[in-house]
Amino acid sequence: MRHAWNDGTAKLDRTPAPQPTMPDTLLAFDTSTECMAVAVQTPRGRFTEDAPGGAAASAALLPTLQALLERAGAHWSDVAAVGFGRGPGAFTGLRTSCAVAQGLALGLGCPVVPVDSLLIVAEQARRHLGGRASVDLGVAMDARMGETYAGRYLWQQERGHEGHWQALQSPGLWAPEALDEAWAESPPQWCTGSALDLSADALLRACPPPRRVRAGHERAAALIALVDRAWREGAGIDAAQALPLYLRDKVALTTAERAAAAR
Repeated sequence: MRHAWNDGTAKLDRTPAPQPTMPDTLLAFDTSTECMAVAVQTPRGRFTEDAPGGAAASAALLPTLQALLERAGAHWSDVAAVGFGRGPGAFTGLRTSCAVAQGLALGLGCPVVPVDSLLIVAEQARRHLGGRASVDLGVAMDARMGETYAGRYLWQQERGHEGHWQALQSPGLWAPEALDEAWAESPPQWCTGSALDLSADALLRACPPPRRVRAGHERAAALIALVDRAWREGAGIDAAQALPLYLRDKVALTTAERAAAAR
C-alpha cells in the first residue's frame, strides 16, 4: 500500500498492487524418440528430466513423474493439465505417451495438451540459436526404413510481446530425396533434426551445412515451455482425445526388404 503525507487530509490508497499471475501446475512428457523427456511446472518453477527412452520409457515414465513432483513439492491433485508429445515418432513410444497421458488425465479429472513432437525439436533448436525475433526452421527426423519425418515452423516475436510458433508445413513422412527437392525450391532459414546426421549428403540442397543447427539436449525444457504456452492459449482438450499422430501404417521392414536394402 502507498501512504501519502501532506497536510493531514491525504487518504490512504487501498488499491491493491497488481500481482503477477502464478503458473499452473502442469505435467509434460514425450517418449516419441530415444530420449524420454519429462517435466513438471509448478508455481515454484520448472523441473525437468531427460533420460534414455525407447523400450525403457514405459517402465520409467511414471516413477520419473513422481520424483519430479516430489522435487517440486507438488502433489498429483495439484495438476491442472497433462501435456504430451503426440508424434510423429516411434510407434511404441507414441502408444506409451498417449496411454499414460489419457490415463493420468482421466484419473485426475483434468484436460490434456497435445504437442507436435517435431515442434519440440524446433523449440530446442530455437533456444540453441539464441534470442532471435524470427526463425524459419525445417525439422527432419529419422523415421527409419529410409524415410524422414519432416515439418517446417516459423517463430515470430515482436518486441514486448510473447513469441509464438506457426506451422508452415505440417508433419509428414518423406523420402529424403523428395524432401530435399521440395525444400530446395524455397529453403528454410535453418534446418535441424536427427535425419541430417545420418549422411553427409542428406538434404544438401535444402539444408547445406552452414544452415544446420544442433537441437541441443534439453528436450524436456523445450517441451514444458511449449505445453505452458499452449495451455495458456486454451489448447487443452478432453482426455479421450489423447491420440497419437501416426504417419505410417507399416512399422517394420520384412526380412526380404531388409536383405534387399543391405545389397
